[in-house]
Amino acid sequence: MTQQQETLIEFPCRFPIKVMGARSEDFGQVVLDIAIKHAPDVTAADLDMRVSKNGNYLSVTVTINATSKPQLDNLYMELTGHPLVKIVL
Repeated sequence: MTQQQETLIEFPCRFPIKVMGARSEDFGQVVLDIAIKHAPDVTAADLDMRVSKNGNYLSVTVTINATSKPQLDNLYMELTGHPLVKIVL
């Protein structure tokens, strides 16, 4: 199986990633900084932030220009490894 056959995603494409964690002042910036490492063209305009109903959690959706499966895998790994991040979808 070739690398292109390992996923149903057709690259390049716009790809949203939802990241959730405890609400903090710098959570959005943390997600943005990590995303920029893996997709350098990401800007703050590519973020959508929502506070949970009770205000304890923050959901950040960052939409990147995905170019490959390894790029997405590496981004997911770094996001899930960050101590402020609880869930990555």
